[in-house]
Amino acid sequence: MTAAQVLPAEAVEVEISENTDPDRPWITVVHNDPVNLMTYVTWVFQKLFGYSREKAEKLMLDVHHKGRAIVSSGAKERMEFDATRLHGYGLWATVERS
Repeated sequence: MTAAQVLPAEAVEVEISENTDPDRPWITVVHNDPVNLMTYVTWVFQKLFGYSREKAEKLMLDVHHKGRAIVSSGAKERMEFDATRLHGYGLWATVERS
């Protein structure tokens, strides 16, 4: 029996161009859902972020009328933490680059 000869693959140089700006913050976005009451969403925003009732209601109305609202911005890890906390309260939240 003869063994098959394995030749090393050619090195292929791949250029990856990511237009990432390290100073560009991440955002946590809450999306509209058919489940949660508007008063509950307002309460969650006040509890988790310490927003005034007026600011929490404005954000809730953005979620309700526009389908989404940016509720926090900053470092990626913090935004992921915020989204996880929102998920714990049953809200649909995602993290995106601003």
